[in-house]
Amino acid sequence: MQNNNRKVFETLVSRTKIYLAIIFILLIIISVENRKMIIPAIIIYVIVVGYTYYANKKRKSEISETLQDLTLTVDSAAKTSLINSPFPLIILETDGNIIWRSSKFITEFANIDINTYMNDLIIDIKEEIKNPKEKGNRDIIKQITIENKIYKIMGRYVNFKNKDKDRKNKKEYMIILYFIDETENVKLHKEYKDSKSCVGIIMVDNYEETMQRLEAGEKPQVTANIDNEMYDWANKTNGVLIKSDRDRYVYLFEQRYLEEIKEDKFSILDKIKEIDNKEKVQFTLSIAISNEGLTDKEKYKSAQAAMDVVLGRGGDQAVIRENEIYKFFGGRAEEVEKRTKVKARVVAHALENLIKESKKVMIMGHTNSDMDCIGSSMGIYRLCKTLGTNAYIVNSEITPALKSFKTAMEKEPEYEDIIINKEVALENIDEDTLLVVVDTHKINYVDAPELLKRTQKIVVIDHHRRSTNFIEDATLMFQEVYASSASELVTELLQYAEAKVDLKTIEAESLYAGIMMDTKNFTFKTGVRTFEAAAYLRRCGVDIIRVKKWFQSDLESFSLIADIVKNAQIINEKIAISIYDEVTKDASLICAKAADELLTISDITASFVLGNTGDRICISGRSIGDINVQVILEKLGGGGHITLAGAQVEGMTIEETKQELINRINEYFSEIEN
Repeated sequence: MQNNNRKVFETLVSRTKIYLAIIFILLIIISVENRKMIIPAIIIYVIVVGYTYYANKKRKSEISETLQDLTLTVDSAAKTSLINSPFPLIILETDGNIIWRSSKFITEFANIDINTYMNDLIIDIKEEIKNPKEKGNRDIIKQITIENKIYKIMGRYVNFKNKDKDRKNKKEYMIILYFIDETENVKLHKEYKDSKSCVGIIMVDNYEETMQRLEAGEKPQVTANIDNEMYDWANKTNGVLIKSDRDRYVYLFEQRYLEEIKEDKFSILDKIKEIDNKEKVQFTLSIAISNEGLTDKEKYKSAQAAMDVVLGRGGDQAVIRENEIYKFFGGRAEEVEKRTKVKARVVAHALENLIKESKKVMIMGHTNSDMDCIGSSMGIYRLCKTLGTNAYIVNSEITPALKSFKTAMEKEPEYEDIIINKEVALENIDEDTLLVVVDTHKINYVDAPELLKRTQKIVVIDHHRRSTNFIEDATLMFQEVYASSASELVTELLQYAEAKVDLKTIEAESLYAGIMMDTKNFTFKTGVRTFEAAAYLRRCGVDIIRVKKWFQSDLESFSLIADIVKNAQIINEKIAISIYDEVTKDASLICAKAADELLTISDITASFVLGNTGDRICISGRSIGDINVQVILEKLGGGGHITLAGAQVEGMTIEETKQELINRINEYFSEIEN
């Protein structure tokens, strides 16, 4: 108040001084012209100054009284507003001591032990005062449920001096809180959210193939059984199921039922498999559901993208895409081969055209490259050279698994400069460079992720089940989860290429070695097409004995593997887990071989071996098919196939990783049981 008075008075005084100065100057001018006016001028000026002083003093007093009355009026209005606030209002200290409560607060919580709810709130506010999210921001915005009502709490905390001698030197805060009833708004928001639509796409994976095996008279009944199961399942969620094709459905339902569908874990997947028929064949479903998008059209497009992921993982499973996150259900059955040679031929021709249109080609696999990775790279290299395009293989490090192959490769002068590291690749890549990614589709698994951003022309050739972190917007995607290896896929492309590809012996042997490695000597994931590819490579001059020597282990490595097998822990009576506790870059190779060896033991249906590469923990998982190691290791950020998978874990010790792996295995069996 005093400050306001002072400011007003200072303004008046400053203006008066200007007026007096002007009068003084005028009187001097008059006195100079007429000296007889000097004395009258002085008298006049003294009178003016005296009157001005008196007038200012009186005005100051009047202004002060006016401002005083105004301040009292404002303070009174503010106090009245607080007391009669339409919202419950409370003022308290950080120790919970209540300083003042409004009448509305007292009325609102008259029959409630408000302290029970306030204690947790005060603790939360004290933590925010101690560690503010924004420097200088003292606003409080919280939400609390009291009885059956939801309140939005808004307020502020301010410093105050405590008169208590014992607490005089402690920094104290006073908290002012408004309670705004948001119950109806929250209900409306939830109802709006729950009523939003979700769009699903459902496909019968093997409809055409399976129907061909059934008798003509049985087909209508089987089709009707599939439809009935589908409609019964959809009706449980009050959803709308529209059959858009013989093997395809569109599914619309409200988001309020999404949690129920998750809890049900898509029981329809198993019910469809149980449909009886004379041939005893199983039908399988692929389901993709999405709630991403503002319109149903956008959600349908999102569901289509999710369906691509499902099919890329082998089908027989469901996925929900929500907030750009994929959640998978099912997918434990072995894939059934569904490839066609037509697709391989189409991809081969498209790849040829892309190579011809490019000035150079870079071929890149995954980190810690293996024989499948390098073998498929060598096959693409030969295709590029046949078409007259320069090609380079990006490989930052020759792993121990490739030492024997590297030795054989060094004997061939042609390959002296074709393998380049990441740095050289980054210097030479441009927008006109074709980048071919083999044996992986995951962005974080490629040898040099930076290359993906340097060109728009990307081809992906892979046989792994689709993960969520995949390379999007690839110019050409050839991902066949039913193939044994990337080397098998590349071999098929070479056979169907219009240009006659003349594979050199070491190139054919590297492709053969890639197939041999991923099938564990043609034992796992081996189809008719696998042997056809192997036969073609054999005709190209493969020396099987020489290839086998590339996989031989020295005595020291063999002893290490024997120790790992010996120290294995058996869980669930059929799963072997072991640890290779030496810190070495070769850990992943040793773990892979040990996991393979553990599967040779009777009654062991799955094996996991953990190793330490120095900067991360690697896990190799193997199975004979009864247990899906890919689903288990996917929970740890890995991937692969039902019978062969791997993962790399950072930020945990090997023992912590082992315990996490056991938790995921138990979770896997729990999901099966439920």
